[in-house]
Amino acid sequence: MKSTNINQDRMPPIPAKKMTPEQKRAANAVIQGPRGALIGPFIPALRSPEFMLRLQHLGEYLRYQSALGPKLGELVILLTARHWSQEFEWTTHAPIARKRGMKAATIEAIAEGRRPQKMTDGETLVFDFVDELRRNRSVSDVTYRSAARMFGEKAVIDLVGTVGYYSTLAMIMNVARTPVPGGAEPVLGRFPK
Repeated sequence: MKSTNINQDRMPPIPAKKMTPEQKRAANAVIQGPRGALIGPFIPALRSPEFMLRLQHLGEYLRYQSALGPKLGELVILLTARHWSQEFEWTTHAPIARKRGMKAATIEAIAEGRRPQKMTDGETLVFDFVDELRRNRSVSDVTYRSAARMFGEKAVIDLVGTVGYYSTLAMIMNVARTPVPGGAEPVLGRFPK
């Protein structure tokens, strides 16, 4: 039986000369948007250009316009990256979370799989909401009411959507074995075999 290299990128970038017209249009749409480049999950997702276009439109909204706000949105992204042990998302978003005001100790605790200490009320509620959603596949009435009261129903939907969206990206990149950007050292540990 042949051994496989778990670090080998299964779906590397498609050379421009080998892209279909649909792939070229989809790649250009991402490059011309706020991301400015075809990176990370969009490289393997380009194998299905229509899927990638629809996915990236959802991601543009959730990342740049979510009612949850940028700091709490980054918290959801980090919690999701940790859940899926998704190194690309972690390496990309941990610095963004720091720039948006998340404490280094909070980020470190999440990386280690621990509940962070001294979170803000909003961070605590987001952490609990995401944790409960994952464990129970739903949230209790108490958690829902607390989130709706603190953030509003639109933000609750955006929170759930962010978990789902970044879970989708994590699954794509875990299957594709998308490398960590810039050759950075992995923080979250290797994927299971």
